[in-house]
Order: sequence, then C-alpha cells, then structure tokens
Amino acid sequence: MKIGIVCYPTFGGSGVLATELGLGLARRGHMVHFITYRRPARLTGFQENVFYHEVAPFDYPLFEFKPYDTALTSKLVDVVMHEDLDLLHVHYAIPHATVAYLAKKILLRKRHKYTPVVTTLHGTDITLVGIDGSFSPVVEFGINSSDVVTAVSNNLKESTLSYFDIDKEIDVIYNFINFTRFKPANKDHFKKAIAPNGEKILVHVSNFRKIKRVDDVIRIFKKVHAKIPAKLLLIGDGPERPRLEEQCRQLGLCDDTRFLGNQDAVEELLAISDLFLIPSGQESFGLAALEAMACKVPVISSDIGGLPEVNLHGVTGYLAPIGEVEKMADYAIDLLSNEQKLLEFRENAYHHAQQFDIENIMPQYEKIYEKALNQVYQDI
Repeated sequence: MKIGIVCYPTFGGSGVLATELGLGLARRGHMVHFITYRRPARLTGFQENVFYHEVAPFDYPLFEFKPYDTALTSKLVDVVMHEDLDLLHVHYAIPHATVAYLAKKILLRKRHKYTPVVTTLHGTDITLVGIDGSFSPVVEFGINSSDVVTAVSNNLKESTLSYFDIDKEIDVIYNFINFTRFKPANKDHFKKAIAPNGEKILVHVSNFRKIKRVDDVIRIFKKVHAKIPAKLLLIGDGPERPRLEEQCRQLGLCDDTRFLGNQDAVEELLAISDLFLIPSGQESFGLAALEAMACKVPVISSDIGGLPEVNLHGVTGYLAPIGEVEKMADYAIDLLSNEQKLLEFRENAYHHAQQFDIENIMPQYEKIYEKALNQVYQDI
C-alpha cells in the first residue's frame, strides 16, 4: 500500500507512535509518506520505502498566524495526486481529521479517486483540547467524517463516545513498543557515571506541561530521597521547566536531580533506571510508561485514563489516585528497598510490555487499512 501519514513531528506520544508505525510499515514493504511541517523527531537517517514531504505555511504580513490548516490541505492534495496514495492515516484529531476531509473533497472535485481517511485519536485531542467549545463541533465533525477511526485505549474510546455525538465505530488499537530499540541493556558504566555510589535512579519523561504534574514527581522524589540514596532524571522539556527547576532549588534537591532536556536515545537512560514515575493528571495510554517497562523498569503512576490498561497494580508497578504524593512515595520506597521484589516487578513489567510489541500491533493497523479500502469498494 501507499500510505500518507500526517502527525505532529514532536517528541509527544502521538508523533512518536505515528513515526514508529510508519517506519514499521515501511519495513513490511509499504510505501510510507510522512506529511508534516518538520521532520518527525524519530525520523532519522535513510530508510527504504520512507518519504518525507514538508508543509511550509505561506508567510505574509496579513497573517498574524501562518495558516497551517490551509497549507497542510494543499500539501495533502498534492502528495495524494502525484504519489498516487491509497489512503491517509492522520494522527491527532485537531486539525488533521478535518483537514483530511477537506483534502478528500478537493481531490474528488479534481476527479481523483476516492482517498479514504483513517483517524487515530491519541488523548488530549479528545480529553483536553478537543472538548473546548472553540474546537468541539469541528472535532466531532472530523471524527464522524473519517472513514475509519481508532483510539489508543479503551478508556479513550469511552471518553470520546461520552464527550461527542459519534456515529462511527471506534476500533481500539493500543500503542506499541519497538523492542529492537527499547529493551533491557547492560549500561553499568553509564549508570556509575550518574549514580557513582550505587544510588537508585528514578526517571520521568514528558513534555513538562501542567497536566503531567512533574511537580508531583519532584515531591515524590523528595520523600524517597529522604529514605533511600537516589538520583532523579527528568527527561523532556516544556513550559513548566523553569518553575520545576526553581522547585528543586527550594527543596534542596539540585545535587541529585538532572534536567536532561529532550533526548533522542531515551532508551539508554531508561536502561539504567530503577523506577519510572508518571503521576499525570490525564493519560490516554501512557506510552512513556510502556517504553520504561520494555526496559524492565517498574512504574509508579496515577490511576487515570488508560494507565491501568498499561501498568498493572501490584504486578508491574503501582497505581494511586491523582495527587496522592504520599502514597506514590510509599510505594516507591517499598519497592526500592526490597531488591527481590524490585527484581520481580522488573520481570513482570518486561513480560507485560511484550504484549504491546509493534510486531503484534502493526497487523492490526494493516487490517484497519484494508477495512477502509474495502468500504470504498463496497460504496462503488
């Protein structure tokens, strides 16, 4: 198949999944065309069957904000026509689902073949941004106008159906992990550089937005640090970082906390970690937690959204209500102070993560593409 993939090219979960999926599909022989305003963060180097098309919004003094939606629509029309794509797979409803619908209509006016659209819902496009009154009617229309719709967790599917009047079937296809990249690895030399005295290493990965509650990560670490020699690695960047750095200074944790920014090789840092913290206020799935589990790192998380579908309480880690810093810290201390239990949870996390292997998930997306194409043939 010739597949066009539209996504945000950032370090966020939707862009990561879209890129990894496209690369996986290319390895299976599909022709994959990424259509974004910047090369996706994980699209590095040359790979056979992979193509990149940059969307460049027109810069004109009249426009205070460059018209990304319009530029993307035109680029989709151009790529679909000249590359003869079979379908479009758009990730994140805003604005990609409605943009794809508009492109599809323009293509039909140009007498081009019908191009089905698969929309994958990722989370905040539904639970945070999507339900805002300035977006919700368009989001609802975009979902209902897609040929096939998928969601990355059962929780996200149910949230979508409760927030919007949806007349489409929503297929659940979980996020996945690429085990050729995320896997246990012996990095003892690297670990000693960060924890020279054998300290436990706690890690958090996110885009440092308020909803990620990174301040809770630091508060949890403070309580752990008071009981157990430990280091904290904060991977990522975002609007909350200056405030979080100040919080570390006020709590006297600077010597044992490292702000590492965005990292291309995050798997190397996960490989040396002992515990992953994700106390988010909302997670449709929790891809960062899954990546940690694939590296044999247990997880302490909040119990919201799709996280309970990823992190099994008392098996791969622990769940606690949002904001329950004391409870999360107690769970962390209990696990880190019991080597046998920590080893058991490491193994459990790794084995559970294997269910989400990309090799198990990609065929599900291929079936979705076939479903979308078959619908077109049936309509004809």
